[in-house]
Amino acid sequence: MRRAKGAGGLERQTVELIGKSALAASVCWYIAHDLMGALTPAFAPFSAVLIMQVTVYQSLLQALRYGAAVCAGVFVQAGLGFLAGPDLLTFVLVALIALVISRWRRLGSQGVQVATAAFFAFSTYTSSTGNLQRVEQLSQILALVGIGCGIGVLINLTILPPVRYRSAENGIRILSHSLCDLLSDIPPVLREGDLGEENTEGWRQRAAALGTTVGHSRSALLTAWESRHYNPRRHLPGPLRDQDFSGYQEVADALERVTYQVASMTRTLHQWPQEEDGEECREFLAHYADMLDALAQIIRRFSEIDLKRLARQTAQACACAEAARDKHRQLLERARDTALPLGDPSRPYGILLVEATRLMDEAQHSCDVLHHSARETEPRETEQSARTAREQAR
Repeated sequence: MRRAKGAGGLERQTVELIGKSALAASVCWYIAHDLMGALTPAFAPFSAVLIMQVTVYQSLLQALRYGAAVCAGVFVQAGLGFLAGPDLLTFVLVALIALVISRWRRLGSQGVQVATAAFFAFSTYTSSTGNLQRVEQLSQILALVGIGCGIGVLINLTILPPVRYRSAENGIRILSHSLCDLLSDIPPVLREGDLGEENTEGWRQRAAALGTTVGHSRSALLTAWESRHYNPRRHLPGPLRDQDFSGYQEVADALERVTYQVASMTRTLHQWPQEEDGEECREFLAHYADMLDALAQIIRRFSEIDLKRLARQTAQACACAEAARDKHRQLLERARDTALPLGDPSRPYGILLVEATRLMDEAQHSCDVLHHSARETEPRETEQSARTAREQAR
């Protein structure tokens, strides 16, 4: 609670979701129990809490899936119950059919509710006397579910509708931070020429683990994208009004490709032949380290990305990209002036140069994408910040 009060973040989002869920459940219970006098009033608050999701879009989607699942379960039970009666064989058939329907992929995670609804409906059916009462009770279940879903969606839509644009930034920040840490750890070792098994294997393992971080980043972007749909706050002045996160998505794609190139580079360093040594080799690794340091400075800008300061950060990233291009150009020129076998595919030098070029291209593309996104958001501030950054770079 202290962290939720102090700043916006996961804790505050959790508190908001708990509060809205409790409110929706209480309203549903009042309607189902006090106003309707339902025999199974818990269906309404249970439904409201179940479909209360982190975005309005997900709430609507889960409400539709849950409603379809409950209807399917109740209709299966009603059809077999009125045809065969409330005996054990009927329950077996209801269970089999409901469980088969629950596997339908369009129901997603709500598929299990088909069997749950069918079992509750069967219990209600067997405890009722007369077909008319049974029809009323089964219809009441559907009504309670509809009330719960409707109130849950309404409260999520009107009371602090969730905005998750920060999750897009956090996803890119986490991925960029991991990349930056790895790229920053490699240069000092390259300058020392200590390409031992312990160092290179650690780099390779860390680069391979970035795949999981990429998955988390994509999940965060998806949540941010979903937070815009059917959200009334997107029509108000604020971060959601003009932000479609397409720029963030392209940046994440570019950073993902950077992780592939880093993984390939660390694999080459891990397989570095022990016989590769000498003055020219050490100079090559030192210049390569300089270029990686410059690339790490670019990625560092993405680890601090903030929509409110996007224009200035973009200008800084572009300035870092210019410095990185200079380091890359110096690396290529000095490598060509040596007697190193750059064209021999069995030696690591040419492979590392190719990886360096690809890394530089992807880093530059990331800057270009972020620059385009910032110009659409704050064109005047972007140009002014860009001029300031270029003057500082000079």
